[in-house]
Amino acid sequence: MCLITFAWQPNTSMPLRLIGNRDELHARPTAPLGYWEGSADIAGGRDLEAGGSWLAAKRGGVVAALTNVRDPQLAVPPGAPSRGELVTDALQCNDIDVWLTALSQGEALRYAGFNLLVATPQRLWLLHRSRERLTLNEVPPGVHGLSNADLNSPWPKLLHVRSALGSAFENNFLGGWPSVVQQAMQNPQEAANEELPDTGVGVALERQLSAAFIVGERYGTRATSWLTLDAQGNIDITEQRFGPLGSDEGETSLALPSGL
Repeated sequence: MCLITFAWQPNTSMPLRLIGNRDELHARPTAPLGYWEGSADIAGGRDLEAGGSWLAAKRGGVVAALTNVRDPQLAVPPGAPSRGELVTDALQCNDIDVWLTALSQGEALRYAGFNLLVATPQRLWLLHRSRERLTLNEVPPGVHGLSNADLNSPWPKLLHVRSALGSAFENNFLGGWPSVVQQAMQNPQEAANEELPDTGVGVALERQLSAAFIVGERYGTRATSWLTLDAQGNIDITEQRFGPLGSDEGETSLALPSGL
């Protein structure tokens, strides 16, 4: 994914609410949200070119989401595996804590830059791999945003969608989840030049990528996805898909009961 905002509220009836956009080339082959062949307990979209996923969930109460870190100066090891495999591995490993710790101690350096969120009803981890550092932390309670840099980096689109989710909590709009935040996630307005981050890709591309919802013929927002994870481990997930120039390509909703 390229933009996520989420509310992490452990020790409540609904620990996690998350909504995010996946931006990608429209020609890249993709399987829509569905249960995975050979892994009936896992649901998510799938990248059919390199494998893996950007957002998926496992029955019993595990969620994994990925954003790339945008940094042309980050040297990618030859033959680096797809970062989308991290989502798959997070949902299939036997011990999340041990697996994440091993990645944070150096195994993650095999990959290009990324942020990996992994959640259960009790814990939410963030593994960050960039040119400057490799870190594993538990996310503090609150409303957060994540794009192609650090957690809560003050990019205009991140601040906008995070503010929308925060306002929904403050004004008790969550009964209509995710409509208020969905409007912010699907806003195509680009940031002014003076507000743009500098990630080394040039002003024109920075401006295009500054929109929460990117509308383009070749590249753009392919999906808006949202999910909830409750204290019992029940997960509800929806994916709204888009084609070139933001054309509607359908919507899918799935429920993954905890089975407990």
